[in-house]
Amino acid sequence: MIIACVAVVGQKNNPLYLQSFTSIGDDLKHHHIVHCSLDVIDERVNTPKKSGSRLNESFLGLLYPTETYKVYGYLTNTKVKFILVTTTSTGMDPESRNFFGKLHAAYADAVSNPFHVQGKKLITKKFAKRVEAIVKSFSD
Repeated sequence: MIIACVAVVGQKNNPLYLQSFTSIGDDLKHHHIVHCSLDVIDERVNTPKKSGSRLNESFLGLLYPTETYKVYGYLTNTKVKFILVTTTSTGMDPESRNFFGKLHAAYADAVSNPFHVQGKKLITKKFAKRVEAIVKSFSD
């Protein structure tokens, strides 16, 4: 799996963390892809399918594919959204589920800091290094 971008978006669709892991000029493109994926997440959350096992599941799966990227989503119980942008062309649901589990743990640790203000950007170096380590562990 080649990870292009990881994003954490708050309850009110405010960006809390966005990091690109490809060329320097791709930041704006990744920001746009993340912003577009929020509409897909809102649609899935507001009109859930009535299948019992997926009704309360955090992993949203493949949100949408583009020519170059595949975008996966995850929604926490507190309505914080995690978005993963990859360049992998094959299905990778099990890998992305595992990735989101590790990212969720890193996020929970970061916001558990008593000095962190809820709803504000995650600008700690410790969180950024942990996300980078998670991304490296999933890279081919």
